[in-house]
Amino acid sequence: MVRLPVIVGFGGFSAAGRSGAHHAYRRTIIDSLDPDSRRQTLVALAAMMKLVRHDAASGEWIDLQAEGQPVIDEATLVERYEARILAGSLIRKIEPSYFDVDAVEWHKSVELAPCEQPVRFVTRERDLPEPLPASWQVKPLADEPGRVQVVIGDTLQVKIDSRREMPVKAAGQLPTGYDPADHYNARFHPRALQLAIVGASDAVHSLGIDWQTVVDAVNPDEIGVYASNAMSQLDENGFGGMLQQRLKGGRVSAKQCPLGLNTMPADFINAYVLGSVGQTGAIVGACATFLYNLQAAVNDITAGRRRVAVVGNAEAPLLPEVIDGYAAMGALASDDNLRKLDGQSETDAPDYRRASRPFGDNAGFTIAESTQYVILMDDELAVSLGADIHGAATDVFVNADGFKKSISAPGPGNYITMAKAVASAIDLFGPKLVRERSFVQAHGSSTPANRVTESEIFDRLAGVFGIEQWPVTAVKAFVGHSLAPASADQLVSTLGVFKYGIIPGIKTIDKLADDVHRQHLDICVADKTCEQGMDIAFLNSKGFGGNNATATVLSPRLVEQMLSARYDAETLQAYRTKREGTREAAARYHAEADCGRFNTIYKFGEGMIDEAALHITPDSLALPGFANAVPLKVKSPYKDLVK
Repeated sequence: MVRLPVIVGFGGFSAAGRSGAHHAYRRTIIDSLDPDSRRQTLVALAAMMKLVRHDAASGEWIDLQAEGQPVIDEATLVERYEARILAGSLIRKIEPSYFDVDAVEWHKSVELAPCEQPVRFVTRERDLPEPLPASWQVKPLADEPGRVQVVIGDTLQVKIDSRREMPVKAAGQLPTGYDPADHYNARFHPRALQLAIVGASDAVHSLGIDWQTVVDAVNPDEIGVYASNAMSQLDENGFGGMLQQRLKGGRVSAKQCPLGLNTMPADFINAYVLGSVGQTGAIVGACATFLYNLQAAVNDITAGRRRVAVVGNAEAPLLPEVIDGYAAMGALASDDNLRKLDGQSETDAPDYRRASRPFGDNAGFTIAESTQYVILMDDELAVSLGADIHGAATDVFVNADGFKKSISAPGPGNYITMAKAVASAIDLFGPKLVRERSFVQAHGSSTPANRVTESEIFDRLAGVFGIEQWPVTAVKAFVGHSLAPASADQLVSTLGVFKYGIIPGIKTIDKLADDVHRQHLDICVADKTCEQGMDIAFLNSKGFGGNNATATVLSPRLVEQMLSARYDAETLQAYRTKREGTREAAARYHAEADCGRFNTIYKFGEGMIDEAALHITPDSLALPGFANAVPLKVKSPYKDLVK
């Protein structure tokens, strides 16, 4: 029996807020929400941004910004802070808590030449360079032990602390005031690993099922964690700090090298959130990294090798050095180019909110940070545990571009991945459903090349498969390009579309660019309400180096129909009854999280396994703390080759 990989939990944080309870998705369609949903999302953002605090004992909201009358109700909260909440989320100018984009530190190389007299200065003897330059004359100071006078008759090369303005100032940042380090003991953790902890924790809580219950239901090696990031950890606590220390005159710490590895978004989850001893993997495919990891998880579950998979990424690239790197490629939307697009003068402030403009007149992508994790189970386990199913991932296709002239240029690989994804959905459900109730989550990077090449792929394939007015959206318009988690951002938005039936419009553009292909496409520039709902989504990703991937994702409505074909009525009724308790437990967590109490899971040094207590037989290996043993009867697929 082929197992169906169903999505039973998801969580994380992006520029749109917390993904759990669909809040991040709802932020992107905030003006299309009903009043109650709008209020709930704004209140949750206010708590996350530390504008207010919820008193658990009294149930009152405390205004943290008010000097008098600090207790307010939700209606007053929204009225008072709505503008600030909206301005402090989604893409915006990089805030000073990251770095000052108007005055970034750098070293200016300067050559000092002596005038009438040689250059003279006094310093500590232990601060002299080794070896001493030939032109330096050093004399000890008799009245100041340990200090010397240096006389230089030649030119002197020095580097002087300076400041300069960044040409790129927009980014997709977590909502103003939210700091993942506030929610657990994050000392010396690079920011991406802080994001991994809070994102995976949010996903685990969203299950509505105690994690130990999940662990007890399967063998220890039937759980897998598939996670990574594309840029490693490049801040002070990771590779960035390690590589800077010699130039800064500092010392490398014992943590900077190991914590910098791009496997850590998986390793941290195993070690500090789940305590898993199962499969672990960290696949990297540039901007398609999430889909690469999702493919591994889907394949393992479908084949029966894994029964539970935690899949995700955490990326924190909002650093001057990373932005410099992408800007040097001409990949980012600079302030000057944004002004040119809008006909502004050099003194005008660019419209940072609209920096990312997929399929419109644009000038480059907008870099972003994000953490997103989803939890998959095979359908049998989900049914037996009463898990709440939010959708299913049936296929993920990955193809390269062949020979290339430019490593960043697009190629034919994405035609293959998209065509396979659509063909697989048609094979499963027939052409009518795909034509009428499917949509595309475009890579939509907001570069001039992408808007042409990706729209051409969609348009040609729509024509081939008989799809007219195929809805297309691009979540990067709201949250920016988070690199490794970019398609995870697409996925959590897609789950929101399945629930609410509203496709977020690309509201950062006024119209489509003239060179965009659109004969068979409906590229949404306003929120699109789908009266019949949406049942199939195609998540598309185009990464540097020819890393193309497309995933087919199904709605919970379709999954329910598929389960009805596999299980009898009595089994399904028992599942639905048990699912009610799961939903109630998940709702309790979301209610707490909406008040800013995320109950982040971080088990440092807890529940460590005593290796001496392992019980090993020829048939199994039992570990303390696990209900089931790891079976050691492994069937080799090569047995027929041995006589």
